Parts: sequence; structure tokens; C-alpha cells
Amino acid sequence: MCDILVATPKATKERVMLFAKNSDRDPNEAQVLEVIPRQKHEEEAVKLTYVEFPQVKETYAVILSRPWWIWGAEMGVNEFGLAIGNTAVFTKEKIPEKSILGMDMIRLALERTKTSKEALHFIIDIIESYGQGGNGSYEHKLLYSNSFIIADPKEAWVLETAGKHWVAKRIEDVYSISNALTIEDDWDLASESVESLAKRPKFSFAKHFSDRFYTHFAHGRERRAFTYRKLKEKEGEITLEYMMEILRSHSFEPYSPEKGSMRDICMHYGGLTRPSQTASSQISELGRDVHWFTGTSLPCLSIFKPISFEGGIPESEVPTNRYNPKNYWWRIEKFHRLFQTNYQKYIEEFSKERDELQMEVIRRARELKENESLAELTKWAFEREKELVEKWEGKIARGRYSFFYGRNWKKVNERAGIDF
Repeated sequence: MCDILVATPKATKERVMLFAKNSDRDPNEAQVLEVIPRQKHEEEAVKLTYVEFPQVKETYAVILSRPWWIWGAEMGVNEFGLAIGNTAVFTKEKIPEKSILGMDMIRLALERTKTSKEALHFIIDIIESYGQGGNGSYEHKLLYSNSFIIADPKEAWVLETAGKHWVAKRIEDVYSISNALTIEDDWDLASESVESLAKRPKFSFAKHFSDRFYTHFAHGRERRAFTYRKLKEKEGEITLEYMMEILRSHSFEPYSPEKGSMRDICMHYGGLTRPSQTASSQISELGRDVHWFTGTSLPCLSIFKPISFEGGIPESEVPTNRYNPKNYWWRIEKFHRLFQTNYQKYIEEFSKERDELQMEVIRRARELKENESLAELTKWAFEREKELVEKWEGKIARGRYSFFYGRNWKKVNERAGIDF
């Protein structure tokens, strides 16, 4: 489950395009945050997650956040300031178990296109020529269609699909998507199949193709309503800090992870009825070439760190679905799981320190001088977050979960090899 937001330059305070996403995955699905430089290729095909795809002579530099076992990416940005994210949408169309994942489409588009319009048509061509599909989960079966937000410094599009059917709309001010189709009959572009269906009276793409059961229990409509309302409330005054606030938000406050739900934007794992957790987050200031990633789960407990193409990311062992203290995602994840045992007791004090550090990181990024390096700031931000975690690890008295919630977490931790 995921949430993606975009605010065009006319809707932001500093007149830059802001792209933001929370990637929600199974709790042990560590994400890889990586910078991949421009590359030359001689091979004829590239192996995606499940299938091969024709390779090109050169691919562009990209920053990606991806589940450890996936070739593609949940979200990312390329050297031209093109950012793309996807969400799962549940439709009536049958989805094959081995095909091209929406996440693979994101990486392919980022590596091969320069603008949102170019990326839009590239992804549409894949969907029409090859189709979409593949199991989107490592631990269980999850087949779905995809919705995308595609943005560059000047223009943004939403693309929604159901199998090989699709509609697209140019975003004028603000928009958000979650795990439910949003476009009714107000698209700018559509597949021939949809144009034919649209001849029927009162045709709605979202209503016609949505699977009611899975769409209902994913609570994507509720999350989308919340994020869209928050964007409209600040339209014309939206800032980087406000986007961070939205991605860190929950459906009620004071928040308790035990009582959370699929309606939360910052989603905490909760068992069968809440199997997902926010695994990583991105906010990109397109046109400024400043890209903020947590590279960790739960943005309410994390710092957004600036990532650049030149500076890369501090070295960390590549993760799997097993705990590894030498991997940054897992190092912070163990702290997050400890914190959640006594969340309500500590969150107010922790949030103050988190916000102070976050504001310091943002201030330093804004005030970089010509002789200063964003790479140095990136390294400093990761180090400071780790220091914050180490400080709080020494302060937290472990709490006790309720029986069923604790049993769910015990199983997850055992699978990951985590022992408190």
C-alpha cells in the first residue's frame, strides 16, 4: 500500500514542483536506497524482476528506493529531475503472475526518458505492448494493476491502469493517489478500449474497473481523501516541510501503533488487517535537484536526508529480509521496533528532537556555499540520525504489547532474526 502526492509550481510557496511518496510494504521487506550512475550497455536484454526486456545502449543516472528483491523501484528520480512513483490498484482485470511489475516500469522509464510526458508514453507503450503483472510481494501472493504519478520540474501527470486499459490526466495544481482508482470521466488521454467504453452514458473509469472488495479493505479512498484535502488546504503555500508533515501523519492523534489502521499515511504494521508498514519515503524538489529520502521505515521516527547524484549514499551492506546490523535500513529498523513497544510514552519528546534535527538538516542544505559539498551534508545527516537513535536506545524502557498485537510482532521478528 502506498501514498503519492504532487504539488505543481503554482501550488507551492517557492514555486517548485514537489513530489512525495510513502512506500508501504511487508514489515521485513527492507528497501535498498541507491544511486546508479549513467551506464553504457552492450547486452541485448536486461533481466527485470520476472522477465527480460530489450536493453538500450545507455541508461541515465537514477536514485532509487526499491524492495531488496526487486529489480525495479517503488520510487525514484533521474538526473533530469524526472520523478516517478506507483501504487497498487485492485481491478476486475486478471493479472498474470509473471510479467512486468509497475516497479520495473518505473526504473525503465527513469533510466530511458527525460520528461514526464516522455515517461508517460513510455509506460503506456509497455502496458499496451507487454501488459503488466507479476507477484508484488516476497512473502505472499499480491497481483495488481498500477497507478502512477509522473513529474518533472514543469509538468506532472497521473496515469491509472486496469490491465491494458488506461487513462491519464495532466495535473494543474495538486493531486494525490493511493490504492484506489481516482479518475472518473475527466481524463486528458485514454486507451482506445476506454474511449470505446466511454460512449456509454455516465461511464466512469474508476467505477467500471475497480474491484470493490480489495479496494475497500485497502482503504485507499480514505487515505487519498486525507492527502488531497491536506494539499488543497495549503494550495499556493505548500512547502517541503509541509510535505514531510503529511507523510508523517496518522489518522488520529495521540497515535498508538496498536490501534492504527490502513487509513494511516505513516503506516505501522498491525497484523492480518494491517499487513503493511511504510518502508521508505521520498520527497523531491524538482528543478532544485534536491531529493530527500528516509532510506528507513516509519517517517514519524525518521529523518529525511538529502541525496545527490554526485555524493551518493554512505556505504551499507545490501539488505535481505533478515536482520543485519551492518545494513542501515535494518540498523534503524530494530530501533523503530523497540520504540513502538512504548510509543505513546516517548513520541512527544522524540518528535521535538526529530524536528530540531530535521530543521537543521534543511537549513544546512539551503545554506550550502559554493565550496561546500552536498555529499558531506548527506554523510553528516546519516551520522546525526544514527546518533539520535543511539541516544534514544539508551533512554527507552521497553513496554508491553497487547496479546494479539504482540503475537503478530513476535512472528515478524522471528522471521527477521530480531531478538530484543
